[in-house]
Order: sequence, then structure tokens, then C-alpha cells
Amino acid sequence: MAETLLEMKNIEKIFAHVHALDHVNFEICKGEVVSLLGENGAGKSTLIKILTGVYPKDGGEIFFEGKQVEIDNKHDAEKLGIAVIFQELSLIPTLSVTQNIMLGKEMSTLGMIHYSAEKKKIAELIQRYDFPLEADAIVETLSVAQRQMVEILKALSADAKLIIMDEPTASLSRKESEVLYKIINQLRDQGVSIIYISHRLEEVFNLADRIAILRDGKNVGLVDREEIVPGDVVKMMIGKRLSEATASRNLTLSDKEVVLEVKNLTHLGYYENVSFQVHAGEVLVLTGLVGSGRTEVLRSIFGADPYDSGQVIYRGEVLKKNRIKHTVSKGFGLIPEDRRTQGFAPLLSVTRNVAVTNYDALAHMGFVNRAKEDELGEAVVGMVDLRPANPNVAVGNLSGGNQQKVVLGKWLTRDLNVILIDEPTVGIDIGAKDEIYDFIEKMTMQGIAVLMVSSDIAEVLRVAHRIIVMKEGRVIREFHDGAVTQEQILLAQSGLKEQAKEEAQYE
Repeated sequence: MAETLLEMKNIEKIFAHVHALDHVNFEICKGEVVSLLGENGAGKSTLIKILTGVYPKDGGEIFFEGKQVEIDNKHDAEKLGIAVIFQELSLIPTLSVTQNIMLGKEMSTLGMIHYSAEKKKIAELIQRYDFPLEADAIVETLSVAQRQMVEILKALSADAKLIIMDEPTASLSRKESEVLYKIINQLRDQGVSIIYISHRLEEVFNLADRIAILRDGKNVGLVDREEIVPGDVVKMMIGKRLSEATASRNLTLSDKEVVLEVKNLTHLGYYENVSFQVHAGEVLVLTGLVGSGRTEVLRSIFGADPYDSGQVIYRGEVLKKNRIKHTVSKGFGLIPEDRRTQGFAPLLSVTRNVAVTNYDALAHMGFVNRAKEDELGEAVVGMVDLRPANPNVAVGNLSGGNQQKVVLGKWLTRDLNVILIDEPTVGIDIGAKDEIYDFIEKMTMQGIAVLMVSSDIAEVLRVAHRIIVMKEGRVIREFHDGAVTQEQILLAQSGLKEQAKEEAQYE
């Protein structure tokens, strides 16, 4: 059996009396790829943060190369040879590959950097791992996949023995992902160990030597490659065979008026030939993994992003491309994925934020009617039950749930026909989530067509009348009849087919 590189024993982490990690065990051997799986909140990120010194552990022991170690900060992790490659890369675009890799560990004499010596060292490293890179290439000229290779080289230049990859293919095309898979196999063959975290089950099943599964901060499974059964792995992640209570409402195909129709919409590199209809009073949810093209489709419909071909049709009328003003005039609203940077101005009051989408009604000949503006702010406070009930408070000072209420409220003041909602409940508490869901339901009762993007499967099952699953920029499946389970959606998102036995009613 291969030699154990890392062993984490009975790791505990407690946040405000909640056991984020409850006696978790994890180990990885030299030259092994172990995938860490679990739903959001399962404890994956917390375990990795303890391993890399971001969080202190509240209990348990860590052994590295057979010796007990304490990892109190990232420098302790780096000294051991532990490196992390995050989904958001940490490179400086205007510097070269060599400069990025050597940043902070420059080869110098009396303050003079020996760039030629650094370049030679990095070129040798590139050649050793056969990466398609040039040592003097400027990072901003590289593809996303090549930038990821630079991050991997940064780790290897520091003699990393263990590399943690967090959602490494989320922003990569299929071809770029295949290059990364080849690199991972190379690293494994050369004795480097890799902890691989991904929601893309298909690639996990192909890459991992073993899969470690967490649920609610506890170990629930350890599966060797030859024992992998996709449906069983999903069941371990979810925690049980799903009952009718945890399945969706009965999905139905509406017979009401088609309000919005998307025909063969294509934005090269993002999504291709996307088609669907949304009916009055219906919630259609687009779901899929990060990078599937969901958000880009939503933004293109609204006019915030371009598209190359296809049509967006509102009640039989083809909408003008890239014309937000035109779209809004037809009764469209958009609640963006990142509310803090795109949904509101943090330093402005509730009243002023609401006014932003209503100046066509509040202003005349360039002058804003402040009395009407104040009335509108007061109206939204009551409409969305804002807390505190103060229209003059800066939105940046509100809780996440109340911020989202403001973003929603500024559209509710208009004559809405179609609302586009992207990840409506990310980062807000459970009570505020229920309120947001209630608002969505009330909008459908008023005949508003709701097109929503969500990666929270429980949320999808709660609000959707129909569900469309996207993968790599294409619509790959639609659920529109009967009840659907988390398991079916997870498998569909990963491009995996349910086995016949998994179609049976869950206990």
C-alpha cells in the first residue's frame, strides 16, 4: 500500500455552538487523487481552511509524513508543502509567467533581480511537466486554463507535496478541462498528492482514486474508484432516500399565455442554441453547475450582455438586442447574482436606491420630484417589510436579506411583466429566504412570468413549476411533469443518467 502523506484525525470545528466539523477523519497517500464531496455546508471548505491554516481546529490531530504537526497559519502549511489553487486565481495580469511564479521569492543580489536566472528556472519547470506555456509570456495574454497552469507551477516551484484544487474546471471549456485532467494525472504519476473539490460528479468519478464524502460536518462515506456507483454517491451526499416531502411540488406545463420566448440564443463561448418559453404566472428555473451558462443567458435576455444570434421575444415582439431601456419599458426587471456590486449602491439610502429604477416616473424635464421619491421609498419599506423600517438608512448597513428586499422592491414599484432573478437567496438567513419565496409566489399570482437561476437544489424544488438543466452552455434536460428529486437534478447537472432502480419511489 502507498505511503500515507496526510492524516487528519477527529477534526472538530465549532462556530457559535454549531458543529461545522464533528470528529472528521481524512487521509491521502503520496501520489493519490482524493476527491472531497458534499453539498454546500457539508464542511468541505472548513476542513480545507483548517488544513491550510485559515481556521484553527477546536479538536483533533494532524499528521504529515508521519509526524504530528500544528498548522496555525498559511506559512506553516507552505513549509510542509501544502498549496491551494482556488477557483478565483491570484495572478497579476501585467506580469510574466516567471514574475508571477517568483513573486516574493525573487533571485537577487544587493536588490538586483536576476531575471534571466529566474526565467531559466521556470522554463526548466515548464519543460519537466510539459506545460504549454512560455516562461516570459504575459499572464493577461493567456487563456484561463493556462493561467491555472501558472498557479500549479507556483505550487510546484515551492516543492508542493500536496495540492488542493477547489472547483478547478468551473471556468474552463471542455477542451481546457481535458488539458487539466492530463496535468493532474502527470502530477499523480510524479508523486504529487491532490485533494480535488468539485461539484462536477462526472469528472470526479473519472479522476479520483478515492472519494471522501462529508455531510453535515461528518464523515459519511469513503469510496474507492472501482466501487463508485454514481447513484449511491449522490445518496450519501444527500443523506437519505428522498421522501415525497423532500421532492418537488408536482411540476406542470402551463397552458397560460407565453409571455417570454427565447429562440436559439447563442453567445459563442458562453452558451449555444438555448430555447425555452416562460408563461404568465409561471416560475421557470434554470439550474446547472457553475460555468453552465445560466447567468449569461439571463443577462442577455435583459440586455446587459450581448448575444451573437437568436431571438428574445416578448408577447410576439422581438426585443432589441443590448437595449436595457427597451427591455425595461416592456416590464422586465433583473435581480442580479451579485447584489452588492450590481444590485444596489451601498452608500445610498433605501429611497435613493429604489428611485434608480424609477426616475422615468419621478423626473420631469431633468428635475426629480423629491416628494414623490420619498413616497416611493416609504411605500417599498412597507411593501417588503423592511427591517429597520427606515427608508433613509444606507442599504450597505442592512442585513443580506434586507438588502435583497430592497433590490426586489425597486422592481415591485413598476408595472412588472417578467422578472429575471439570479441566485435570490445566496448569503441570507432562512427566515429572509422564506420571505423571498413568498414574494416570488405572490408575483406569480399576479400573472408575472418568473425566470430564475439557482444552484440551490432545495430552493429549485421549492419554487419551480418547470426546471431546465444546463451543462456547458446547452440545455440538456427539462423537468416539467410530476415530482422531481434532488438526486435526479444532481445527476442531470453532472450529465449522468439515473439508473432504472433510482427511478423508483423513494422511501
